[in-house]
Amino acid sequence: MGLPGATIPVDAVRHWIGDATSRLLGDTIGMSEAEWHQPSLLPGWSRAHVATHVARGADKLNAVALHPERGLDHDHPDARFFALERGADRPGIDLQLDLDQSASAMHRSWNDITDWDAPVQIFGKSCKLASLAVFRLHEVCIHHIDLGMGGSADAIDREASVWLLRWVLGRVTCPAGRAMTITAASGTVATIGSGRVHRKVSGSDARLWAWLSGRADPASVDGARGMTLGLLA
Repeated sequence: MGLPGATIPVDAVRHWIGDATSRLLGDTIGMSEAEWHQPSLLPGWSRAHVATHVARGADKLNAVALHPERGLDHDHPDARFFALERGADRPGIDLQLDLDQSASAMHRSWNDITDWDAPVQIFGKSCKLASLAVFRLHEVCIHHIDLGMGGSADAIDREASVWLLRWVLGRVTCPAGRAMTITAASGTVATIGSGRVHRKVSGSDARLWAWLSGRADPASVDGARGMTLGLLA
């Protein structure tokens, strides 16, 4: 989760976030009112739900940038449900403006951060504030795919995908007593879980990231046939 031991290139990650956000907004700006309220690739969520989630995510990270001592935690399920339902019940133009304005506000706050090494709690785990940047990159890229409007792992910058994979490797788990070795094109090698290694999976960093996040078919990587992983937010 916190990318231990890694020196995160914050300026580069922020650039990748900007590119990913521009790609997302470029796809959503052309959506009709009907398309906004059609189902996304996330079960039970419309595209309006996804857009609301991405916008509120930017607000949360904006708040953490201003008050890192508060950390970032999961919302209560009821509060999250009602916030998503309220947000999704809006016209497309409001959703588009919300996506754009929340991302811009977060970017402006991040311009004022002088210590990206400051400690912060992300979902109960201690890490550096810089990890928030990788988390935001993950959120924008993964939910662009969820919209089902052209977002693709293969469109992600190759260097950005290295950091996305590192992020998700810190979050995915294996069944007890079993382990899986991941080998990426960038040279990243990681073992998930403990016990006997029952799978060796390899592929591009971007496709491994998407598959480990539950957004890509097992056939997109080597060695994962028959393995469907759960969705990661």
